[in-house]
Amino acid sequence: MASDTAAGAPKAAPAAPKSRKSVTGTRATVAALFLLPALVLLGALVVYPIGYSVVRSFYDQSGDGFAGFDNYQALFTDDGIRTALKNNVVWVVFAPTIATALGLVFAVLTERVRWGTAFKLVVFMPMAISMLAAGIIFRLVYDQDPDKGVANAVWVGVHDTFAQSSAFPKAHPGRESPLEPAGGGAFITKGTVSAGDTVTLPLVGVAPDLMPDAAERAAAPKPEDDRITGTTWQDFTRGKGVGTLNAVDAAELGYPGMRIEAVKDGAVVETATAGDDGTFSFSSKADGARLRLPASNFAEPYNGLDWLGPSLVTPAIIGSYIWMWAGFAMVLIAAGLAGMPRELLEAARVDGANEWQVFRRVTVPLLAPVLAVVTVTLMINVLKVFDLVFIIAPGSSQDDANVLALELYRKGFAADQPGIASAIAVFLLLLVIPVMWFNVRRLRREVRR
Repeated sequence: MASDTAAGAPKAAPAAPKSRKSVTGTRATVAALFLLPALVLLGALVVYPIGYSVVRSFYDQSGDGFAGFDNYQALFTDDGIRTALKNNVVWVVFAPTIATALGLVFAVLTERVRWGTAFKLVVFMPMAISMLAAGIIFRLVYDQDPDKGVANAVWVGVHDTFAQSSAFPKAHPGRESPLEPAGGGAFITKGTVSAGDTVTLPLVGVAPDLMPDAAERAAAPKPEDDRITGTTWQDFTRGKGVGTLNAVDAAELGYPGMRIEAVKDGAVVETATAGDDGTFSFSSKADGARLRLPASNFAEPYNGLDWLGPSLVTPAIIGSYIWMWAGFAMVLIAAGLAGMPRELLEAARVDGANEWQVFRRVTVPLLAPVLAVVTVTLMINVLKVFDLVFIIAPGSSQDDANVLALELYRKGFAADQPGIASAIAVFLLLLVIPVMWFNVRRLRREVRR
């Protein structure tokens, strides 16, 4: 009886499914409500612009006519875009590599010095500066004038240490001078000289305050029987009653260090250098020669490199980027270095490895995941570089420094070609996606470990 009752009893109704909860215990609906504002902003500021750019890239300049793939074809036929694409390749290859390498060197070296923390702070400090401010700073650093631009001030200083520039760049013959142009910036006497002659080589054009400190009052040449003597000096005579034209006056200064060559049949047979009072002399070998002041006496002062010219503007801007981002690479690599097992380094040293071998065969392989993340992150960053190029490159060389992000701006706003600008934006997105995918995949792999 009891068994029949149990058999005939209706089955209990299944329990109602419990509402799903997240890993933190929050109900899914509540979590969705909290995420909704962020999702709305993400859709409005990211998803919608991407979708609109994709659609707009298939339309012409007016936005009314369907252009198909014409805008994408322009990416590979337009000279400005091709230059930008080439420069982006240069950026992606060199900027992340050099910044990561410097960050690695800084991170390793600062572990061995007491003031390593202070050094890291100084290197990382440029990250606190906006791209706009960094661009303005380096526009001044790369100024062509050595008195303004730090880069050329250093470069000119090093150059002048090994190759002294002329003290008389503006000097030239005056009125009724015995000198005439010899071509290439040199000057030569109109006639030949003979043993026992005295020669005067007057020049003008050097301001009194620019004369060398070693310059003394010019001395008139004194004749010698078996030699040719002469004087080269600053003949500042202004007219009648103010000194004698082409003659040494008491208040006039000699040209110290001026180089004079004796030229016979097109060959230099002897050279002389003027003393502090401008006097010089030749032996009898110069008999029958013409005296020439070579162009090296009048060479303009070395003015450094044209950092922002067409040939150097891209490397110069990459240098400013590395200045900003090497600190970022250093901090991330230093964090990875801090978590490295020290016993492996000590074991390598015990086995007889020197510091370079430890660095190359132990430190770098162990830091490989961190180095890959830093490099890939910087690659994504340089694909979007815009501010530095726009600010640092002057108008005369901006075409040579062009990158895709800058060309997008120029096509979309300056040239009023939104279709091509949208195609460039989509192309940039397609370039960034594989690099981002690689980075995310590597990060997930590291988390699983």
